[in-house]
Amino acid sequence: MKILISNDDGFRAEGIVALHAALQGIADVEVVAPEHNNSAKSNALTLHTPLYVNRADNGFRYVNGTPADCVHIALTGLLGYRPDLVISGINNGANMGDDTLYSGTVGAAMEGYLFGIPAIAVSQIDKGWAHLDAAAATVKKMVQQMMSDALLDTRPWLLNVNIPNLPVDQIKTPKVCRLGRRHAAEPVITQVDPRGQTMYWIGNAGAAMDDSEGTDFHATDLGHVVVTPLKVDLTEHDHLQRWSQVCGRLWTQGGA
Repeated sequence: MKILISNDDGFRAEGIVALHAALQGIADVEVVAPEHNNSAKSNALTLHTPLYVNRADNGFRYVNGTPADCVHIALTGLLGYRPDLVISGINNGANMGDDTLYSGTVGAAMEGYLFGIPAIAVSQIDKGWAHLDAAAATVKKMVQQMMSDALLDTRPWLLNVNIPNLPVDQIKTPKVCRLGRRHAAEPVITQVDPRGQTMYWIGNAGAAMDDSEGTDFHATDLGHVVVTPLKVDLTEHDHLQRWSQVCGRLWTQGGA
């Protein structure tokens, strides 16, 4: 059993250290992670500047690039073998609802999935690493169950997992949920720098708009581990025929 671990918080983040420690007893585990925090980098790849890989004093390898860069480099030559599983995390804060589109944690896991490898993105609900040991133990238990059920020998899948910051005995059983939705982000924050130019900071994420029963927001509020299967296909299949008709009319009207 070989597992590749990455994240978006950086190779020295407490979450990735705890995850490595929890899994190294059940698998051959390698870490290839960003040199610095790369939150909200989504699936970005670095194409116009060189990337370098270094090995830290703790044995982890780190890259001066994005989370997706790390997994891409690892799988296309750095490792020299194909891992059985890619895990990204443990992230410092939740990745639920619309956040998954921006998340570097999810982006790293998705890169593994795009290469045909089962992948998991793991996050703690609240920032600060409270009860991180319980989160790492939860991931270990999930991986052991997947190994027992031979889920790593099937077609690739992509899971987004969010774990409450609670002691092990207070974390409730996993629930499979759909993604919720958030309201629009809070307004951009403007400041003036010492040279008189205006600076812009992206505002905080909005509050949950759809946190109804069945969503990831609802289940985590109740103390459950939340598992959401993700897919990459963004096609709006239900509306393909409609848009085909609209485009056909546009062509007829404009092509005379």
